[in-house]
Amino acid sequence: MARDTVDTTPIETVADLAATLEEGCKPEDRFRIGTEHEKFGFCLKQLSPIPYEGSNGVEAVLEGMESLLGWERIEDAGKIIGLADNEGGGAISIEPGGQFELSGAPLENLHQTCREANQHLAHVRQIAEPMGVGFLGIGMTPTWTRAEIPRMPKSRYDIMTNYMPKVGSLGLDMMYRTSTIQVNLDFSSEADMIRKMRIGLALQPIATAMFANSPFTDGKPNGFKSFRAQIWTDTDVDRTGDIPFVFEQGFGFERYVDWALDVPMYFVKRGETYYDVTDTTFRQFMKGALEGRVPDATPSLGDWNNHISTLFPDVRLKKFIEMRGADGGPWRRICALPALWVGLLYDSGVLDQAWELVKDWTAEERAALRSGVPRSALQTPFRQGTVLDVAKDVLALAQEGLKRRNRLSDGDLDERVHLAPLEEGLAAGMCPADILLQRYNGSWNGDITQVFREYAY
Repeated sequence: MARDTVDTTPIETVADLAATLEEGCKPEDRFRIGTEHEKFGFCLKQLSPIPYEGSNGVEAVLEGMESLLGWERIEDAGKIIGLADNEGGGAISIEPGGQFELSGAPLENLHQTCREANQHLAHVRQIAEPMGVGFLGIGMTPTWTRAEIPRMPKSRYDIMTNYMPKVGSLGLDMMYRTSTIQVNLDFSSEADMIRKMRIGLALQPIATAMFANSPFTDGKPNGFKSFRAQIWTDTDVDRTGDIPFVFEQGFGFERYVDWALDVPMYFVKRGETYYDVTDTTFRQFMKGALEGRVPDATPSLGDWNNHISTLFPDVRLKKFIEMRGADGGPWRRICALPALWVGLLYDSGVLDQAWELVKDWTAEERAALRSGVPRSALQTPFRQGTVLDVAKDVLALAQEGLKRRNRLSDGDLDERVHLAPLEEGLAAGMCPADILLQRYNGSWNGDITQVFREYAY
């Protein structure tokens, strides 16, 4: 998120909050695809993380992009922290450790999504290469320690940095050392939202396995295929995970709101000032708990929207649904991640088939997948086989979903082409981390710095 919202509309009742989520319902012909990806900036010579300030820092890259694109500058306490395309709907922002994020515009098809990502990466190279800066697509910093990574001047990150050690042992690693690809998708009704949330949560570990790409920490193998996914298991139990209540009878917009209300807040923003309110839930806020602690202590829709953006379940509900389980990776996978989920969720027939696949998975099985996949990815045991077997079934469904979506004329390009990296990986029985480890133990001869040369955008 490039900018925290400032909508001052007062909240009257809890029902108002559920209504804000329900506003996301739209007809299928207005469904769009919003893809986000993060990447690590590094100095091409030293292979070290780039600072915020300086001629080759994050600030300079953002200002260069501002000049190139003409997008609106976003600041925090006078420091540039992002850019917004007010015409197209996209944005560029920075994560706590300087991860450079593109939040893509809501687009109609996957070809547009892939063009957007490629154009963005070309623009970034145009600005960054003369500065001696490159960008790496991977799920976790492979060589840098947490102490080596600079902190970005963003007020909400200061609050989160102070809070994370109180609620988990790996939250700071999540903030400063991980990157992701995610896709934001629409729903047509509450029932459609429920079905997509359930399928998304059940299959999120399968997607994590297919995109697992974080096997190195501090310059050596860490024993995991997706250490990024492992980090999420010990970040903050109050706001992360597979939120099993989604599978309970009666789940809907109100039940999600009921959960969100009891999660501690991070901040309240008034003007340009961020107030640390990590000891207060949104429900307590609505009952007057911040009277005298922050100016204008009446909760607003802006406060609510900021709060739900700081919840981190594997699938997050806003006025759209966010699929959050994939590690960052090479450019082809920036296109493959939305292709997977669009194929699964945007055709009603395939959506039904996806539900048939997962509907009898127990809560214990889902939990076992979530705990096992970070270490063994596609080789994780499941029922009578492995996650690889499930992933092949899931990919086949996604291919069918995209086939049904595409009514092709001569010369039109089938969206299934964007699933090619997943086809190749599953045919070999390998996730990206398997390939990285194979190279590390083979042609790289243990020289992990080769990752910067072979995996930079």
